[in-house]
Amino acid sequence: MHANTRLTKRYTIVGNHLAQHREPTLVAIGLAVHIQSLPAGAQIGIKCLTARFPESEARVASALRELEAAGYLERTRERLPSGRIVTHTVSYNQPGADRAARVPGGPGPAHWSPAP
Repeated sequence: MHANTRLTKRYTIVGNHLAQHREPTLVAIGLAVHIQSLPAGAQIGIKCLTARFPESEARVASALRELEAAGYLERTRERLPSGRIVTHTVSYNQPGADRAARVPGGPGPAHWSPAP
């Protein structure tokens, strides 16, 4: 039985394909939900996430790799003119969906964080 209340503000819609996915661990699924709930441009680096949650850096890094493998995250590294390396992370709420079919005006590839 579910005792649900209709949410009218401060909520995130998560697809059942993520919530009921059989391959990623519960930590990875929970992390994906957390990332999807953040505003565009939020910091989601390993150090930032371990400051927020009790999981170790190794566990968070492993969960991020699981989400990459499942198509929920895409990470690319870039060297800035200063020589600093940053990791750009794009969070997808529907892996494999046509990227052109994104919701107009919705969040785009805006999540990124400095490399650890």
